[in-house]
Amino acid sequence: MKCPRLALLLAAALLLGGADAYTVKPGDTLYSIARAHGTTVAEIMRLNKLGGTTIAVGQTLRLPDKPPAAAPSGPLPPGTAQVAGLTVTAPASLRMGDAFVLRLSGPRAAAATVSFPSEVGEDVRLPNERLTPIGAAGEYVVLGRVVLGKTTPVTYEVRVGEDLVRGSIPVTGRGQLVQHLNLPRSISSRLEDPGRKAEEATVEQAYARRTPQAWTRPFQPAVMVKAQSSAFGQARTYVAGGPVLYHYGTDYPAPVGTPVLAVNDGTVVVAGKYPVRGGLVVIDHGAGVTSLYFHQSRVTVKVGQKVTRGQKIGEVGSTGLSAGPHLHLEIRVRGEGTDPAGWMNRIWPKEGSAQDSA
Repeated sequence: MKCPRLALLLAAALLLGGADAYTVKPGDTLYSIARAHGTTVAEIMRLNKLGGTTIAVGQTLRLPDKPPAAAPSGPLPPGTAQVAGLTVTAPASLRMGDAFVLRLSGPRAAAATVSFPSEVGEDVRLPNERLTPIGAAGEYVVLGRVVLGKTTPVTYEVRVGEDLVRGSIPVTGRGQLVQHLNLPRSISSRLEDPGRKAEEATVEQAYARRTPQAWTRPFQPAVMVKAQSSAFGQARTYVAGGPVLYHYGTDYPAPVGTPVLAVNDGTVVVAGKYPVRGGLVVIDHGAGVTSLYFHQSRVTVKVGQKVTRGQKIGEVGSTGLSAGPHLHLEIRVRGEGTDPAGWMNRIWPKEGSAQDSA
């Protein structure tokens, strides 16, 4: 006659089918078991056909099969941190004005949230905003930005359940001298235009948008010229004795009428003529990313229009606060100016792993 206990064990073995098994101990919860074994509560419930999260001491649970153990690989690469079920990879260093991504991978990546505590006290919009990763199938990214004028490290926090990953990325300056434009009064007076307040309110509304990512291809240039007349991040004064301000975009000199192209897919959220930015188009690309195109002589799109990468949206001009024909291009992340060069021919800007390029 078979021993009842032996029969029970044999039945459990058949039920588990050779998969990893765990016996519930006092104090265990489905969450603590999932965290310890690099899986999720939902996956344990699915494998064991549980109708709820209640478990009992002594209960045997089926767990996902573990992958073969990898050979020891030594210390993690710089900028990489791990907790159970989550790996976070960050750039090794940044310059002020960079856009960048944190890469999250692993079975718990989808449940993580990210914030940047170093933004507290800085002149940024919505400092330390709690961000949800973008992606699928265990590979996710979160966009960050380094405000112009910042050379202190960027710090980040990644939270998943009760776990917390903290990291720090060093930041360097851009090494540019102050540029003194000394614009004539006929141009600089546009800074005092009564319509400027409404103009600023319009672009702030665009910066505040949080829509889903609209692009799947690398970013491309907005004009088919390589020359620059004023670089991104340039510290400058506009009038003699005026305050030192940063140049939040890159200027590309080109003849009046040169086609201006959308740098990527998105929705037009601003299109019109304004005192400082002149002929302006703003495209919302989703994920907090907006592109802005200043000083156009002609705008050829309308608010609400869907545009695709490379589509004509206007023509180069010298309208607004401009002393000659050129396109001023900005790419902003959650309202803060980032270097357009860091986006060109990439799906994502600077990151801790290989770049996605055309």
